[in-house]
Amino acid sequence: MDIASLFRLDGRIALVTGGSRNIGKWIAEGFIAQGAKVYISSRKAEDCFRTAEALGPNCVALPQDVSTVAGCKALAAQLAEHEDKLDILVNNAGAAWGEQFEQFPEKGWDKVIDLNLKSPFFLTQALHGMLKAGAASGQPAKVINITSIDGQRLNPWETYSYHASKSGLIYLTKRMAARLIEDRIIVTSIAPGAFASDMNKAARDHGAEVAKAIPSGRIGVPEDMAATAVYLASRAGDYVVGDTVTVDGGLVNAKLGISIEG
Repeated sequence: MDIASLFRLDGRIALVTGGSRNIGKWIAEGFIAQGAKVYISSRKAEDCFRTAEALGPNCVALPQDVSTVAGCKALAAQLAEHEDKLDILVNNAGAAWGEQFEQFPEKGWDKVIDLNLKSPFFLTQALHGMLKAGAASGQPAKVINITSIDGQRLNPWETYSYHASKSGLIYLTKRMAARLIEDRIIVTSIAPGAFASDMNKAARDHGAEVAKAIPSGRIGVPEDMAATAVYLASRAGDYVVGDTVTVDGGLVNAKLGISIEG
């Protein structure tokens, strides 16, 4: 049994949305280290190109705003100019909004739901043909949705649309997986806990304090996220279908109700 080869991604083509920083960048870096060619997309073109340059020749920038269906279709068309197939899609682009119930605005609902929940569906739909072409090579194609532990339990903040979007995406993952497995496209999700990122400023700016609430005694590091994504994207994860892998140091399972991720 050649365990090392199970986690290789040689010759595989991947697309990571929100790939210019934080979780998306870490996943892209992990894929590249395992032999994949990775396209990254983000709304801010300058950041996208800068990250692609930093990650080397096997990383290509495709700047695009995927918060609309038109943007999803445009990104699919951009990718089709470069590749005939897609092996791995990571739906990572996301947003959050926190505000008191009495003042919570429609724009804070629509922005978050559109990007976190609607876009993963419509981008996958737009790339369906390329994913099927990837699966035709013999190895199943993969779709990995980045959800959150806030889709599994409540945090104390009033992030109504964020909670709704992430819990919805976990179940959308199951529904999409049930259909797309027919096309040898495997859909899964990763639910991160506390990682130092622009969205999770508590973990970024007060990591030592946040770590005290986590059973593992630390916040997540880039390798934790990259390794989980590589596992699901590679041959090693071929028998995991429709499920969510929680990467949070034990918080959800060991300490329900304590919050560190936003």
